[in-house]
Amino acid sequence: MSKKDLVQVSGVVEKILGGGRYQVKLDNGHTITAQLSGRMRRFHIRVISGDRVTCGVSPYDPSHGFITYREPPGGQRPPLPAK
Repeated sequence: MSKKDLVQVSGVVEKILGGGRYQVKLDNGHTITAQLSGRMRRFHIRVISGDRVTCGVSPYDPSHGFITYREPPGGQRPPLPAK
């Protein structure tokens, strides 16, 4: 499955589970188990409880996902560069 096939959803990290997994409460009320994406692990992006994150969720298994972006505290997401 490619990165384009994932459904992007926003939520808040509720709890840090073992093994690099996180429990994320989504804006729509659902709770999923998510892990850091490879790029976030590569650049040592730290995620703690209470952080607002964007997750990529598979349409085939909506209970698991990948954390693809951590929003800056108190700020908004920077605009994407024009192509």
